[in-house]
Amino acid sequence: MADEPRKPPLQLAARLRRALGGQAGWSGVAVQILFVAVVVWIGYEIVENARANLQAQRIASGFGFLSNTSGFAVSQALIPYSETDTYARVFLVGLLNTLLVSIVGIVIATVIGVIVALGRLSPNWLLARISGGYVELIRNLPLLFQILFWYLAVLATLPSPRQSISLFGAVFLSNRGLIVPDLVPQKPFGVFVAAIVIGIVASL
Repeated sequence: MADEPRKPPLQLAARLRRALGGQAGWSGVAVQILFVAVVVWIGYEIVENARANLQAQRIASGFGFLSNTSGFAVSQALIPYSETDTYARVFLVGLLNTLLVSIVGIVIATVIGVIVALGRLSPNWLLARISGGYVELIRNLPLLFQILFWYLAVLATLPSPRQSISLFGAVFLSNRGLIVPDLVPQKPFGVFVAAIVIGIVASL
């Protein structure tokens, strides 16, 4: 079989232009390249300006500070932490706390979502309307507004830790949050959990 004749460069360029949409395609590519170049240049200028300002104020940049002693305490930590630990340890504590809050938030949101969804499907007219109103209200309110509402209208109105609201003498509510005692499982706790699991399985 004879080899296909090689197309001249001009024909290849014309076919490439047609594949990209002709002149409009080339102009679109040029605009995108120009936009990316402008973004890169702006980012470079910002970094250089920040570096020059830090040097002028004799502020060290980089991640070397992570090995320095933090000198402050953290109220809640999932791993051992003290004021003499490094900033890297503080970063790890904050990361674990963020993961914990995220997991708890996902679980609570899932439970609330399932309950509200079942409520909307309920044959009870009042329950279905309340669930539907809750969905429409929460969905149409910006998340930032909800955060400010719960912080300013709810948490800010609670008393300080010294005047905490005591619930059953073991749970305390203040503007710092809800303080509950630690649950320390004892030997009978395993039997209690096993009984609950057996009861759930038997009810299915």
